[in-house]
Amino acid sequence: MNETPEKPAAATKAAAKKAVTKKATAQKAVAKQTTAKTTTKKAAAAAEVAPAKKPAAKKTATAKKATAKKATTAKTATAKASAKKAPARKPESRAAMVRRARRINRELAELYPYAHPELDFTNPFELLVATVLSAQTTDLRVNQTTPRLFAVCPTPEDMAAMDPEQLEELIRPTGFFRAKTKSLLGLSAALRDRFGGEVPGRLEDLVSLPGVGRKTANVVLGNAFGVPGITVDTHFGRLARRFGWTTAEDAEKVEADVAEIFPKSEWTMLSHRVVFHGRRVCHSRKPACGACPIAPLCPAYGEGETDPEKAKKLLKYELGGQPGQRLKPPADYPGQPAPPMAPQAAAS
Repeated sequence: MNETPEKPAAATKAAAKKAVTKKATAQKAVAKQTTAKTTTKKAAAAAEVAPAKKPAAKKTATAKKATAKKATTAKTATAKASAKKAPARKPESRAAMVRRARRINRELAELYPYAHPELDFTNPFELLVATVLSAQTTDLRVNQTTPRLFAVCPTPEDMAAMDPEQLEELIRPTGFFRAKTKSLLGLSAALRDRFGGEVPGRLEDLVSLPGVGRKTANVVLGNAFGVPGITVDTHFGRLARRFGWTTAEDAEKVEADVAEIFPKSEWTMLSHRVVFHGRRVCHSRKPACGACPIAPLCPAYGEGETDPEKAKKLLKYELGGQPGQRLKPPADYPGQPAPPMAPQAAAS
């Protein structure tokens, strides 16, 4: 009878144990869920912190982009400003260029009806010598030097017989006097020995003389013999390129290109007009574009000063109210004669 009551007690005990185990399992599951939630929250928090750093990096990148954009804008503005100063030349047909070139010549003729060679001379020999001396110096300096020179040696024979040191001293103000002395002694002796003391009137003969090139020969032929020639000095070459008549830098190529545009009868006076304009208005470093009468015809307009009042101040010689280069200019020259060399400079 005692064994029967013990069975329920064992069952109750087992059930209680089972309940405790189930509760522990449930508590473990809850703990796991809590851990998982905590981990998820930490991950979310970390994710929220990371994006907070990215905007700072993005802000730096944006600032860099803005700086780069400003630099690009500045470069673009500079490029545009340069483009305004030196506008690109528009495409032009050969026929249109020739018409424009000849119109420029006509307008230069109206502007400079008194154009002339700006070296003082009374005969072909004096012009030949003066032109040789004009290399690497101004016509004014040559004109201030030659009166004393020709007073001592007026003929090729006289010059060929001169002492080299004495000749050097006479032409010293023109610069490069040793090389020029050698050329003058050589050409004077050649004129004496080969041409009877006379300056020849043919291009091939002139260029055979020491120190005489095509430019010098054309100056002498055009102004002492009436033979048409194009004189390509630095002024003529610069303006021929600015006017779009040529793209060449070589003087002989420039001469050939320009000769194809103009009739031969215009060559000598064209040279004077273009050189006059180059010395007075269309300067090398700062052309007076705003005071240039032929500006509408010039593809290079804008390379220089375009403000009319500022440009007017850049004009030289008679256009600027200053003396010219010749001590004895032609009668129709509207400007003032150049002054002779100061005594101190002549004696040095």
